[in-house]
Amino acid sequence: MTNEKTTRELVYETNRDVKWICKTLQRMEAQDEEFEVRLRALEGWRAEKAGEEKRVSTISAGAGGVVGGVVAVIVRVLGGG
Repeated sequence: MTNEKTTRELVYETNRDVKWICKTLQRMEAQDEEFEVRLRALEGWRAEKAGEEKRVSTISAGAGGVVGGVVAVIVRVLGGG
């Protein structure tokens, strides 16, 4: 009889532990999903920021090219080149 009671208690404790593990895993999965959403938002922001920096760099390079072209024309007109 003692063995049967011990087995019953063991089954009950195991069942309780399994339920706790399942709930814990569900919480972890929810946290992982939240983390993934936040990570994707951050990656999107960084890509957007990098795009803005590239665009500013391209504009600056374009302006530099225009200025360089104007200087070359002025030098030729003045007879320096």
